[in-house]
This record gives sequence, C-alpha cells and structure tokens, in this order.
Amino acid sequence: MRSFSIFSVKAQIKAWSKHNSFYHVVFWTSLLLVLMVTTVPKLGFFQALITDVVTIGFYAMIAYLNIFVLFPKYLKDRKFYWHFGALALVAIILTPIKTMLLVLFTSGNEEVQSHYISNQWYIFISLFFVGTSTTIYQVMNDWLVQQRDKKELESQNLQSELKFLKSQINPHFLFNTLNSLYALTLKKSDLAPEIVLKLSEMMRYMLYECNEKEVLLSKEINYMQNYLDLEKLRHGNKMLINFKVVGDINDQKISPLLLIPFIENSFKHGINNQISQGYVNLELTLAGDDLMMKVENSRSPSLPKTYEKRSGGIGLINVRRRMNILYPEKHHLEIKESPNTYLVELNLNLSNF
Repeated sequence: MRSFSIFSVKAQIKAWSKHNSFYHVVFWTSLLLVLMVTTVPKLGFFQALITDVVTIGFYAMIAYLNIFVLFPKYLKDRKFYWHFGALALVAIILTPIKTMLLVLFTSGNEEVQSHYISNQWYIFISLFFVGTSTTIYQVMNDWLVQQRDKKELESQNLQSELKFLKSQINPHFLFNTLNSLYALTLKKSDLAPEIVLKLSEMMRYMLYECNEKEVLLSKEINYMQNYLDLEKLRHGNKMLINFKVVGDINDQKISPLLLIPFIENSFKHGINNQISQGYVNLELTLAGDDLMMKVENSRSPSLPKTYEKRSGGIGLINVRRRMNILYPEKHHLEIKESPNTYLVELNLNLSNF
C-alpha cells in the first residue's frame, strides 16, 4: 500500500513537471535559497526565512501582476510609457507595504529595522527591476512562440506546396497511355497486357511509395524505366530511346518523382510530325553523393515558338520549385537549346536530404 502511494506521488510529480507552474515554483524556491545564504548570517535562520519569504512574495506579486494584467493591457498595444508608468506606480504602492512587513518581522533588531526604513528607495528599485525583468522575459517568450508558430506554419505550407507540386506530375502521360492501351485492345495486340503490367507498377509506385519524403534511387530509376518502356511501346520505330545508368545506386535516396518531368519534357520536344525519326537519350551517373543526369532529345528546327514555351512550362517550373525547396544550393540545372536538339544537364547532391 505504501509503495503504491509512493508510486502515485512520483507519477503526480512527473505529470506536474510538464506544466509551467512546476518551473515557476522551482525558480522562486531557488531564489529564496539564494537570498537566505546572504541573510541567515545577519538575521538568523528564523528571521531570515520570514523576511526572505516576504521579499519573494512581493517579487512574485509584481511579476504576476505584470504578466497577467499590465503586459496584456498596455504593452501588447505598444503603450510603452503607460506600461512602465504603471509598473512604477505598482512598485511605489508596494514599497511601504513591504517595508512595514519587514520592520514588523524583524522586531527586536533595531539596526535591521532602521536599515529597511532608510533604504526604501532600494526596495522600490528592486521591485521595479523585477517588474521590468518580467516584461523582458514576456517579450522574449512571445517572440519565441511567434517564431515557433511561424516555423510550424511555414513547414505546413511547405509540405502542402510539395504535395501540390508532386500532384501536378504525369496526368497527361496517364491519359496518353490509356489511349494507346485502348487502341491496342481494339487491335487485340499482344502488347496490351505488357502495357497494363507496367502501368500498374507505375501507379502502385505513385500512389503508395511516393508519399514518403524520400525513396530509394533504384525504385525511382525503375519507375523511369517503366515510363520509357511504355513510350517505346507507344511510339514504336518512330522514336529511338536510350537509357544508361552508371555507378552504384543501391544505397542512395532521392525525393520521389523529381526527375521524371525532364523525361516527359524531352518527349514533348522529341515527337513531332516534322521529324521522321526522333530520339531521346537519357544518362544517369552517380559518383558518391553526386547525381548527374543528362537528357538529350531531337527537335524540329521549325517548331513553333508557342509550342516551345508550352513544353517547358508547368512541369519544369514545378520541378525547379521542388529542387529549390528540397535541395537548396545542392543542385545545378542547365538547359541548352539548338536548332535540332534540346539538352538538359542536372547535377544534384543527394547528401543529407
């Protein structure tokens, strides 16, 4: 029974330690002990304890009056002069009351009583100092709370933005693939089951694994390979597609669906009725934590400018924004255009993502 009660008390103390009141009690108790170290030799233990409790009581009185009344009433509205004037007035009112109690509790010690009476200015200054100290504490505490809330809000907004940017990837590819699948099923082509299987793998990856902050680079590359395989099935001999991976990719991770917009963009450029046979060359090279991607595709020299602008639009804007958020100062993107080719070179450092 006794062990149970001790356990219960410990549990209550542990629960109390999580509340602000616990730290307030610890602070005032610690201050009381510090004061007693200086007053016990002069007054003795009993008188020192009583006078120091009175001192701490008045300090606490002006502190909490400031925190709960004066600070919200004046300083929150930036009425600085009114706030410090009210603090001074409270200190003036409390000074004689505190002096009277100190004189009362040190009866029989005329020297100490005379010291309290002749040093009321010091009592006023100490009370006013405690009041202004709580003002500084409250200002700093409010600022820290605002900064914390601001960071939490920025983090939430950032996550929402990343989810939105990620959701903008690939809708046109899905529709194009479904259209191709529909055409193949009408022809009862043997390629239809293969398209369904690869599309199923890609959808599973997008819906389930891409919700994570980062994924294995090997899985991202497998997704890219499926994408390219589907494009090969769709375009047949009209498009030459080469994909090369150099380096050990097994242990590296990357933000999901970060690279695919560049590949999508290359097919927008590379396929055109004016090109008899287009091509897309993709090369990934991993050296330590540095990933280098090179995507080059064919391009019609007479491609209308409006089409060029559209092809480098929302997809690349989104991926640029994502890289700025996720890999600040850890990436370099360069796009080179010529009359017949479109080249994207990306250097990305994957460390400490």
